Amino acid sequence: MAEVLVFHHGHGLTAGVREFAEQLRRAGHTVHVPDLFEGQVFDSLEEGIDYAERIGFGTVIARGIAVAEGLSAELVYLGFSLGVLPAQKLAQTRPGAKGALLLEACVPVSEFGAAWPTDVPVQVHGMDADPFFSGEGDVDAARALVDTAADAELFLYSGDRHLFTDSSLPSHDKHAATQATQRVLSFLDRIK
Repeated sequence: MAEVLVFHHGHGLTAGVREFAEQLRRAGHTVHVPDLFEGQVFDSLEEGIDYAERIGFGTVIARGIAVAEGLSAELVYLGFSLGVLPAQKLAQTRPGAKGALLLEACVPVSEFGAAWPTDVPVQVHGMDADPFFSGEGDVDAARALVDTAADAELFLYSGDRHLFTDSSLPSHDKHAATQATQRVLSFLDRIK
């Protein structure tokens, strides 16, 4: 079974993120879910992103790195949207990474290094008409990652919802979220 470090999205550590983590636990994985917003949960994504901008995206990443330092190096890093920043940074730069699961966001590999590590498998999940994922270049970064990484997959779901995987938000899409969860669990099952 895998050990997974899950980073929440811009709303904060919502009930939906906790439920997703619990699904991974029920499948037998060890899961850590830190709160990078220090207890704050926002009703709107805009409020959460404003908060992240005020504290600085670098601070969000640094908080994620600090959590990882207290854990085993052999982690799978999973990020939802904003949480992709620390997840992707750690997967690309922390020795021992076992994999990365990037949900609803992806930044260019060049943001954190010259290339994706050859021994780190990665999956990227997003909706094909999500104004953030598809409209702001994340899908292009994901395609470039898949084209250059040794073990990478991109899953596009039909729809325009951002944060479709969070069951506690109005943007939740049960069908797409179920597919994404099944693919994440299959990914984790092959991690040694």
